[in-house]
Amino acid sequence: MREVRRFNSPRTGAPALAVLTALAVATAAGPAYSQGGGRGLPIIRDSETEQLLREYTAPILRVAGQSQQNVRIVIINDRAFNAFVADGHRIFVNVGALMESRTPNQIIGIFAHETGHIAGGHLARLREQLASAQTSSIIAMLLGVGAMAAGARSGGAGAENASQIGLATMLGPQSMIQHTLLSYVRAQEEQADKAGVKFLNATGQSAKGMYDTFKRFADEVMVSAQYTDPYLQTHPMPKERMAALEELVKGSPYWDRKDSPELQLRHDLMRAKLSGFIERPETVRRRYPPSDTGLPARYARAIVAYRHGDLRDAVAQIDGLIAAQPNNAFFHELKGQALLENGRAAEAVGPLRRAASLAPDAILIRVMLAQALVAVDDAKAADEAIPLLRTAMTREPDMPDAYSQLAMAYGRKGEYAEADLAAAQAAFARGDVKTAKELAARAKTRFPTGSPGWVKADDIVMLKMQATH
Repeated sequence: MREVRRFNSPRTGAPALAVLTALAVATAAGPAYSQGGGRGLPIIRDSETEQLLREYTAPILRVAGQSQQNVRIVIINDRAFNAFVADGHRIFVNVGALMESRTPNQIIGIFAHETGHIAGGHLARLREQLASAQTSSIIAMLLGVGAMAAGARSGGAGAENASQIGLATMLGPQSMIQHTLLSYVRAQEEQADKAGVKFLNATGQSAKGMYDTFKRFADEVMVSAQYTDPYLQTHPMPKERMAALEELVKGSPYWDRKDSPELQLRHDLMRAKLSGFIERPETVRRRYPPSDTGLPARYARAIVAYRHGDLRDAVAQIDGLIAAQPNNAFFHELKGQALLENGRAAEAVGPLRRAASLAPDAILIRVMLAQALVAVDDAKAADEAIPLLRTAMTREPDMPDAYSQLAMAYGRKGEYAEADLAAAQAAFARGDVKTAKELAARAKTRFPTGSPGWVKADDIVMLKMQATH
């Protein structure tokens, strides 16, 4: 598991569930790599977690008619309990929401709600509302400025009155527009609740997890919401929202349906893995003490051992996990990662190769296997790494790490034109256009003019030229 890239998309900053609230989110651009430190959202990539979340969302997306929309779950490294949508193709979920959801059904309920926003086209409609509000705001501002200017020309008491009238003309509509927009978003939240319950019923799943999670957080905000203007809240007031949701969910024939033990174990393993990688060792040990001999607890402690302790002890613990579940691809991945990150690349190849065979669709495992092969510093190993990386880039063309490893693999083979091109593509994927242009220009001098590699390098150079003219 790695924090590998950032999306320049606004953070909501709100502790409430299923956030569509920040109006800035509705106008967020597509994914882009941050060129400056600290900007954007810190994104976590992990094959095990991503695969499980895809399985959680697939039935929901299918009944919502969104299966063909290539909706992705993006995991944000933030401990606040939060989830939101920023367009019709991504559901953002904080790692805090994953770690605090004790059952699969709880996080599935959150995804059902967010899918309600996507299926309802709420972001597109909110953009239309914002555009209309912006037009009204501009008109109000111009009228207000005109009144104030007229007052200034008249002079005396009339000027003061005109200025006050002008200011009221500017501020009055602003308040009305704000209330209208927030009311519109509250209505969207209610619609997403209804749609989420509908999707859960259609897939034969309980809405209890969704209700329990929303109820818990509604209780937490009830005190602070007592003295809050309900018209200044983007979510419905907790009491009214929960009453409406309770009426929806408790009549479902699937209310008492539980998650399967197998799915619950995978969920617990995911939470333990996140804890092991994200939390401090002492926190992990308190959460998963040695007295806890369950597989999730052993998983978390093995991760802490490899990251903060003795590698030999960590490998022994991981081998124990593999003995318990020999066909768990992610235990083999963990062993390979531990060895690779401790400078034992040749030993990491075997476990990673096994992990890749057990999880053939896990692109991140293939990239890590390729990284180990490249680190072996052998031309034959580089030959094996190159098709793995090419496959990964076909599936995820904006992955800088894959291009960087490809550049090194070609370098091992002495194919410097391809190495320069891959390095240019890595820089471009990171958002470093200047470096990408320089490397692509050098690659052009090494490829035969008009060859496929030369054309790709020229495309990068030309894109930069177009951007600067």
